[in-house]
Formats: sequence, structure tokens, C-alpha cells
Amino acid sequence: MIESAITIKNRTGLHARAAAKFVEATSRFTSSVEISNGEKTVDGKSILSVMMLAASPGSKLTLRIDGTDESEMLEAIKALVENNFGENDKK
Repeated sequence: MIESAITIKNRTGLHARAAAKFVEATSRFTSSVEISNGEKTVDGKSILSVMMLAASPGSKLTLRIDGTDESEMLEAIKALVENNFGENDKK
């Protein structure tokens, strides 16, 4: 199991479009992923759950990834976050 922290940097946070891209990325892997925002922990492969985190810009999230391709999933998530979920804004 890998545990890692990420910070949401895009201007609008994990809104519907960003949450969809997050779930699209995590669903390509067999590993499971949980995301925590403070006390709330959700399944990182469920778009509704990810949206319910209400992760605004600057939110520090904890990822817990477990499975055979956990390292690859973590790299894909980090790349997505660093690329601001494909949005053109920088913060």
C-alpha cells in the first residue's frame, strides 16, 4: 500500500469535470484508491464520492492506493493534478 498527499491546485477544485477526469484515470488501474479530505474518506473510483469531497483549490488530500499497479496509479494521479486536470488555469 502507498500513502501520498496531493494538493488541488486548479482554480475550480474537484468539480464535476475534474472529478470525472480523476475517476477516468483511476479506473484504468486494478488497484483500489481511497481519498481523504480531513475526516471524510471516499472511493477514488466513484465520481459521486469524489465530488462529495468538495475539495476546493488548495485542499490537501491523502491518497491510499493498494494493489499490483499502485505505483503507476499514483504517477497518473500526480500527473493529472500537476496538469490542473487539463484546464488552462494556473494557480
